[in-house]
Amino acid sequence: MRPDEPAWYVIHTKPKCEHLAAALMRGLPGVETFCPRIRFQRSTRRGKVWFVEALFPSYFFARFIPLNSQRAVKHSQNVIRIVDFGGQMVSVPDSVIESVRSEMDHLEVKEVKAGLHVGDTVELTEGPMRGLKGIVNSIHDGQDRVKILMEFLGRQSLIEVESSKVLPEQTPREILAGS
Repeated sequence: MRPDEPAWYVIHTKPKCEHLAAALMRGLPGVETFCPRIRFQRSTRRGKVWFVEALFPSYFFARFIPLNSQRAVKHSQNVIRIVDFGGQMVSVPDSVIESVRSEMDHLEVKEVKAGLHVGDTVELTEGPMRGLKGIVNSIHDGQDRVKILMEFLGRQSLIEVESSKVLPEQTPREILAGS
């Protein structure tokens, strides 16, 4: 790629600062950014909590003309470096960026919902058995209730709970990759 033509590059940032660096970089003339992020629920001590994380932790994409903007991009706040190989900046093909955008449904933040399926390993998020894991045995009432096979006190038991009170063991990135 020529230094006087715009191209996409990978920007390495400080941890958990991708979206901040991308937002600040958008203010630079001639610079376009793309920082794909996912929104998902995770079980915590407080119950289910929504999280937003970068699809590529500590990285995002920026399109710019190196001759005009490389210095400003490299020294932008929260940026560690522009990813290079052997000191040579390597551009990312437009087709790769478009593929990621398609996967993200052309959104910067895509919500990842964990659909439950028979055989999935899940964790209870509420009640006296919070934190215990089991296997989905069956789904009832259009995903509103599920029966879970659990090992409890040395024997297997089948319990029925609201599907909103369980989280699958699969990570949001695994769910996104499988969709």
